[in-house]
Amino acid sequence: MLNASLLKLPEASHQHRHEYHQLVIGVRGHAELCVDGHGALLDTWSACLVPTDVRHDYRGDQQNHVLVINLDPYMPALGSPDHADYDGLSALFERPRTMALDNRLQGLVQFCAGEFDRCPDNEALRRHLSAAILHCLVDRVVDEAPAITSSRTGLSPETIRRYVMENLHRKITVQDMANVACLSVSRFHEIFRTLTGVSPHQFLLQIRLDQAIQLLGGTQLSVSEISYRTGFSSQSALTNAMRKHRGTVPSNLRPGLRANHLLSRHSTG
Repeated sequence: MLNASLLKLPEASHQHRHEYHQLVIGVRGHAELCVDGHGALLDTWSACLVPTDVRHDYRGDQQNHVLVINLDPYMPALGSPDHADYDGLSALFERPRTMALDNRLQGLVQFCAGEFDRCPDNEALRRHLSAAILHCLVDRVVDEAPAITSSRTGLSPETIRRYVMENLHRKITVQDMANVACLSVSRFHEIFRTLTGVSPHQFLLQIRLDQAIQLLGGTQLSVSEISYRTGFSSQSALTNAMRKHRGTVPSNLRPGLRANHLLSRHSTG
């Protein structure tokens, strides 16, 4: 019923359709999907639901990786327990849409992506982890509080994300983000946390770290320059934040520099 994989989308736009539901979740970098005429920009905080037989275009940037989960209606036999599971999960795919991931679900997706990469041939593991992600999404759709939604408050996390990306190199305050949403700071903080599951400060820090990691792995910019471009006050501030929240440091994310260091040690040893 389920199959899943980590993919890198091509930089050139492609189009196709398929006879199964598909969930596409950003894991690294950015990707663009246009599903039935509706565009979606995927980053590490968003997922796109593509119903069966809907034509869609897709492309990614140079650094993109996405987690793709396919839900096939023809796999489980009618009346089987798996088919009952399919009926519950397929409710997610009533229409094309993009969903924002809260902090817990984003963490689960990143964990699953790491396990997919660690055990690429373990199909049973991929099925179970994919089912966990889908069931968590179903629960979140069911539990969505109608009293506070982005359409009713005028607050769009995606709009806030775009504002942050456009101003990433400078200091951004919660007041700045609240101004974008035309809300008071207290009201913005309350609604934003309800919609995303994280505080505005945590959201901002996650974006800064995601972009720093992308630049460290994909460019030759110095750590000092990357610190400036991603809004950290200094190289040490970036290092400390990365160590605390990602369990690593910038030098570990620069494979070319690490390889040269090891080669130098070997030649002088």
